[in-house]
Amino acid sequence: MNRWGNNFKQRGEWVELQFMAAAASHGFHLLKPWGDSRAYDVGIDQSAHFLRVQIKSTSCRRRSGYYCRFRGGGHDTGYDLASVDLFASYIIPTNVWYLIPASVILTPKAKSGILLCPEIGLHYNRNKYEPYREAWGLLAKSKSDLARRNKR
Repeated sequence: MNRWGNNFKQRGEWVELQFMAAAASHGFHLLKPWGDSRAYDVGIDQSAHFLRVQIKSTSCRRRSGYYCRFRGGGHDTGYDLASVDLFASYIIPTNVWYLIPASVILTPKAKSGILLCPEIGLHYNRNKYEPYREAWGLLAKSKSDLARRNKR
């Protein structure tokens, strides 16, 4: 058994706990839905608004980064803006989080996966996801603020 469990389900549970601990350490209030029937893994309760966070992880090295998948069953992501507000992607080997608004992943056309490059540096011009590295402040934004983030 490795440190993340025997299978992807156990690793997913471990990563969810890592996210909840990190978010709580940044002062956020968390809610965990019972069971696996929701498209999101964790809710962020900020009094005036509620965000639905889907948590992903990867250790899959590709070229200069790590490939993070966003596919559900079938050929599309399986997610939509009516059920997820933000994706939290954890790069296991580097212990780095990317907090990416769902609108960035799901519009204009849903992406099945993205390349995240935590080892190259924050100013690497070709990686448009670097502004989302450790972007814990996005958890304090409203759904409408997050939806506008893909128009940068």
